Amino acid sequence: MQFQLLSDLHMETEPFDPVPAPDAELLVLAGDIDTTWASLERFRGWPVPMLFVPGNHEFDGRDIHEARAGLRELTASLDMTMLDFDSCVLTDREGRRVRFVGNTRWSDFEVFGAQQLDRAMRAGAYFQRVMGATRNGAVFDAKAVREEGLLCRDWLARTLVEPVEGRWDAQVAITHFAPSLKSADSRYGNQPGTASFCNNDEALLPLVDVWVHGHLHCRHDYLFAHTGGATRVLSNARGLLRKGEADGHDPLKTFEVFV
Repeated sequence: MQFQLLSDLHMETEPFDPVPAPDAELLVLAGDIDTTWASLERFRGWPVPMLFVPGNHEFDGRDIHEARAGLRELTASLDMTMLDFDSCVLTDREGRRVRFVGNTRWSDFEVFGAQQLDRAMRAGAYFQRVMGATRNGAVFDAKAVREEGLLCRDWLARTLVEPVEGRWDAQVAITHFAPSLKSADSRYGNQPGTASFCNNDEALLPLVDVWVHGHLHCRHDYLFAHTGGATRVLSNARGLLRKGEADGHDPLKTFEVFV
């Protein structure tokens, strides 16, 4: 299955004209498309199926539960499938069935281990103040993010091990946050704030053929080797034009599930 992958477009402030890739069978939007949600309307009438996983910025200034419900309603009206604690199976032009499993996978701040957890959460508190979100009337602070992140991780761990039983030929995870420090942005290295962008989900990587993410404003295409072979990790984040992060970004680039 050939799919087009976009994330971190930040269309609330950055100009971007979405165009379907000619050879794509699917569009995957891996979050941070538009803080205001307004630009999601520009994907209406897309010629192939669309999958959308919310990024952290889709929740800016909102109650996260109310935002999740609102995004579901909006994406459904656009014929876009939202994956946030959801999965679906799609069939490609060769008749092969691919299962897609996704959620935002908020940070649990554990990527550097338990000894660095407090330090990582202190760094993460800055990002949460900027985000200005709430959860059930309370500030969506680093502690609340960690709680959501652990829920995301536990759900992925349970869902990804469900027996195949011939129901699909490949499995793809889609998250906004990255599953490994191997996806860290080389401009910043492994500093405490990196725990707000990367999780340690390397134990889950062998359960999927491909893991797609966004969040970091850089592109990735690497193989994570494990005893069962290797999992391909992909990101085609655009990032911010004003910071030069979009230099070299190809919005029409496609990726293949089966390699």
